[in-house]
Amino acid sequence: MGSSQSLRVPTGKGPFNVGCTDVMADHTRQGSFFRLYYPCEAYEPSTQPSWIPRCEYFVGLADYLEKSTRWFPPLLTLAFGYYSIPVGWNAPFRAVEKYPLIIFSHGLGAFRTLYSSICLEMASQGFVVAAVEHRDESAACTYFFKPRVEQLSEDTQSDLEEVWLPIRKLNASEEEFSLRNEQLSQRVEECGRVLDVLADINSGTPIKNALLDNLALSVLKGCIDLQRVAVMGHSFGGSTSILAAAKDKRFRCAVALDSWMFPLAEDIYSKDLSPVFCINSEKFQTQDSIAKMKRLQSTNNDLKIITILGSVHQSHTDFTLLTGDLLSKLFETRGAIDPLKALEITNKAAMAFLQRHLDLQKDFDQWNALVEGHDEDVVPVPEL
Repeated sequence: MGSSQSLRVPTGKGPFNVGCTDVMADHTRQGSFFRLYYPCEAYEPSTQPSWIPRCEYFVGLADYLEKSTRWFPPLLTLAFGYYSIPVGWNAPFRAVEKYPLIIFSHGLGAFRTLYSSICLEMASQGFVVAAVEHRDESAACTYFFKPRVEQLSEDTQSDLEEVWLPIRKLNASEEEFSLRNEQLSQRVEECGRVLDVLADINSGTPIKNALLDNLALSVLKGCIDLQRVAVMGHSFGGSTSILAAAKDKRFRCAVALDSWMFPLAEDIYSKDLSPVFCINSEKFQTQDSIAKMKRLQSTNNDLKIITILGSVHQSHTDFTLLTGDLLSKLFETRGAIDPLKALEITNKAAMAFLQRHLDLQKDFDQWNALVEGHDEDVVPVPEL
């Protein structure tokens, strides 16, 4: 994708329009916060949401990148503040069939909106996708609500106030593995909790959304296929999805995008895993992490590993599509492969894998060769 092409998040290629809403079930830090992408009825283009929903996230990204939180957020706002996502905000849900479910886990320093190109593509193909915003202090920043200590006046609109949670930096004296492994456990719990919330919604249990005026969640009743649930994630979210596939058997399979293997404890190799698909970039994985994946594969026959040639770690994020030539060099958001092509390979390979392990009645099996690593832009990792 050359600089002559417009930089944008592409619309979904599937047969469905895509709607989007945010859900904060239980306003506290212990609650669930996620962005929901879903098949919807027709909507007005004017309802498309901003890609970065709040200015606080630019400050969080600056903090994560260890840039000045004074001057860097305005630059980020200038570069990315005007992008929108081609989905209908709170668009009417298409409540005519049951949809399989994907829980999506973001990477370190990311948050719920940065993988919208993958999430909306999956929704356009007939999935409901819940992109979690983690509260383990691995997100660039996130927020929840706490009760106000005192009402300022009789007509104060809300009795809750926002609390922003910044990313946690590693202390010099701290051992990184113990922190990351602890965060990993919390992330897996949060994925399971989002699944609990969606199961409640599906059964008709009223769920109070702390974010007012969003989609009425009761419309999803009976439309989520809880027998067909997968977990997916990138980087730290990749290792989250692998551990979730071991710990929570409601997840029938996992797709790990360029998984960061470091936070996984030794006992992962003795666990019974649901099928896992590792889709790696060419530039991020070390020999050590590949060896860990192959070790997992040696005890789990349903674990597949492929590498997308010419891709980099950010090739699975929206940044690869929204940075021009200069920014993409500065932040290494693009490799040699066309970013749209890399994402298309990721999506098609993932869908073929999901069809296989969720028993979907779709035509995604046309991309089975990608799962095996057979394509000019893909190579398999040799089995042990």
